[in-house]
Amino acid sequence: MYGSEGFSIYDIILWAQGLGVSVGVFILSMTLGLLLGVAIGLIRYYQIAFLGKTLMMISEFLKNSPIIVQLFLVYFGIPAVTGIDMTPIEAAVWTLSANTAAFIAVIIISSISSIEPRQLEAARSFALSEFVILRKIIFPQAFSVSIPLLVGLAINQLQVTSLISVIGVYDLTRVGDIVNQRTFEPFIVWPIIGATYFILAKLLAHLGTRLERRFSQHKIMSEL
Repeated sequence: MYGSEGFSIYDIILWAQGLGVSVGVFILSMTLGLLLGVAIGLIRYYQIAFLGKTLMMISEFLKNSPIIVQLFLVYFGIPAVTGIDMTPIEAAVWTLSANTAAFIAVIIISSISSIEPRQLEAARSFALSEFVILRKIIFPQAFSVSIPLLVGLAINQLQVTSLISVIGVYDLTRVGDIVNQRTFEPFIVWPIIGATYFILAKLLAHLGTRLERRFSQHKIMSEL
């Protein structure tokens, strides 16, 4: 016999725990992905032999294969090959970080390519070091161009976190499935889960808009 048990305060606690896991995995994977992606982008931009091509080949695989396949490869494949145990959350963080890095590397490369080459040539003609050029010229302009792209990627990756439940992570989606199976109220449970992702995405978009506006104002003031 199947029947609904109704909702309880415990469901709210489960929702909060699932939300915490989803947000935590998202923040950690975006942070690691940003660091890795910038590193890959710079290695590719400065055309470091072999390493740049190898990293870009890996990036191409990560960009063009299903994230679920990547999750399975990391969670089941790495322990089978190396013998190193990995928790579902660890597998989720490393997979999403690598996947995010692959897209950020492309954003970084395209943003740097949008900079007027004559600026870089002029800077090098004054014997400025590559580090100074990177910090004073390349980074500010590339970051300004990349903000909308990074925000769009962040929103997409937030939605992608809903897939980590397939390897056993008790995230927001997994909690929704648990509550739905107990209450048999899909038209209440899933709209709530969907609304939660929607609100988080809107918050990210709002944060991105404010960041873009603030950085644009700073750029205008620096040019005066």
